[in-house]
Amino acid sequence: MSSLNKAMLIGNLGQDPEVRYTQSNTAVATLSIATSERFKDSNGEYQERTEWHRVVAWGRTAEICQQYLSKGSKVYIEGPIQTRQWEDKDGQKRYTTEIKALQMVMLDSRGNGGGGNQASGNQPQQAQNQGGGKPMSSNVELDSNFDDMDDDLPF
Repeated sequence: MSSLNKAMLIGNLGQDPEVRYTQSNTAVATLSIATSERFKDSNGEYQERTEWHRVVAWGRTAEICQQYLSKGSKVYIEGPIQTRQWEDKDGQKRYTTEIKALQMVMLDSRGNGGGGNQASGNQPQQAQNQGGGKPMSSNVELDSNFDDMDDDLPF
């Protein structure tokens, strides 16, 4: 049996997307997405637990995130969970776990960052329309090489 590595999130951005460019001029966006769970505790009172997720989008998807998303935007993100390592400026090995956004769909109304628009790494480029729920798609480097990233990364 084969394995599956796929995360699917619906949540809100905790801050504006942070976009940088690799040495080969590929856009890389880092998103901080909050998901919340509401439940009753043992006393019967409602509690809420929030999880924060680090999401990375590449190429045209990263540019779309920068252009249309902002703090508070509601988005759907889909992609694999990956852990990568790098050396910081002091030569220490560092690790981070993140979700690589292969698909992003904006869930806010048109006035709040787009209306059901999406960007995906596995669909051909389509007309990029801000509203009306039309899809936004782009070609994204799915096999992005982390060695191309600037030395001061991660963000």
